[in-house]
Amino acid sequence: MGDIALAAFERLFGPEYDHFKPYDLAPLRRVVATLDAKLPPIIHVAGTNGKGSSIAFLRAIAQAAGWRVHAFTKPHLFKLNERFLVGGQSLDDARLIAAAERVAHLAPELTQFDAQVAAALVLFGETPAELAIIETGMGGRDDSTNVIAWPVLSIITPIGLDHQDALGDTLAKIAAHKAGIIKPQTPIVVARQDRSAMAIIEAAAARAAAPLFRAGVEWEAFASSGRLIVQTESQTLDLPLPNLIGRHQIDNAGLAGAAMLLGPLKPGEDAIAHGIAAARWPGRLQPLTRGRLSAPVRDNGGEVWVDVGHNAHAGAALAEALADMQRARPCQTLAIIGLRKRKDARAFVRSLRPAFGQIIAVPLAEAHIDPEQIAQIGRELGANAVAAASLAAAMQNAAQLPAPRVLISGSFLLVSEALAAEAG
Repeated sequence: MGDIALAAFERLFGPEYDHFKPYDLAPLRRVVATLDAKLPPIIHVAGTNGKGSSIAFLRAIAQAAGWRVHAFTKPHLFKLNERFLVGGQSLDDARLIAAAERVAHLAPELTQFDAQVAAALVLFGETPAELAIIETGMGGRDDSTNVIAWPVLSIITPIGLDHQDALGDTLAKIAAHKAGIIKPQTPIVVARQDRSAMAIIEAAAARAAAPLFRAGVEWEAFASSGRLIVQTESQTLDLPLPNLIGRHQIDNAGLAGAAMLLGPLKPGEDAIAHGIAAARWPGRLQPLTRGRLSAPVRDNGGEVWVDVGHNAHAGAALAEALADMQRARPCQTLAIIGLRKRKDARAFVRSLRPAFGQIIAVPLAEAHIDPEQIAQIGRELGANAVAAASLAAAMQNAAQLPAPRVLISGSFLLVSEALAAEAG
């Protein structure tokens, strides 16, 4: 069965984004004012990478504190419903479609993503909760989620180059969009950034008189002796390491812990510790260990991982994590890559290249970069790179290697396909 809720949103509002329309939040603001939803305290999260994982840690901390939590995240792996968590529970098709129809009755001219945000606010207003966490779709300043007037806390995860056609071709330009979520007098907790991006954020916080808490300045997080240490200017927490894999998840978990320490919400140290340890988020360096897709590689002594990373910043984090794995178990390494159109294939492949000797490029279910083009980039960068007709064919090739380490990455679409095949 297809995605029933997505089909309903497409019928009511058309495509998710209309790239021919100028950004205009005024219609959505009018709808939100009409809805007059009674919302709980909101944490608003922007950034390029790590938003989903950081939100997973925030959610787990809040739930460990006994709070009911709403969350709106993007994108999804399998069904549109995944974007909407209401009172800590996933949403059925009927309730989500009913919210969409209510929004369409008020403003059928909204873009689909505008309508998703409005539907989330409808649903969040109907169900009591202690916290709502809302992730930007793209950018921040002009993003549909920026109709949120008064979050209690804003968070900016690491900023990298992505969506350059819409946000700009430099980190400073992209940071100007992300910093657009900063609100007057609202605390802003910021991950470690490139200097040019941080300068933009600092200036925006100063203009808004927003208390600013920067990684490496007002707070720090790092792994030490098998523990996660989170320090602020007045407090140090000794926490368990996250179950999510990779050094970048130390940073994401530390960001969530620091946000809970420095913001106005105070879940308590025990809740922060339990939440860091309990957080799960599919498709982020997730091992495939029991299913059909990975079986031939595992039967040959190998291992298979999936990750939704699709830009240079994410690729560098993955390469670092895979290098750590390689030190623990040296083996042949293979990256299976599929990328959507409008992504920077060269930047992504270059960032992954240090961790992989071989690359197989594959097509995606929707508009994608030609696999042969990706393979050619890999060869130019010194990898043994080829194109395959499908993910299944690439995995057949991977199974011929002795005990390899295989990473499937480059797109939510490819990871979704891999997880579906693994469960099939």
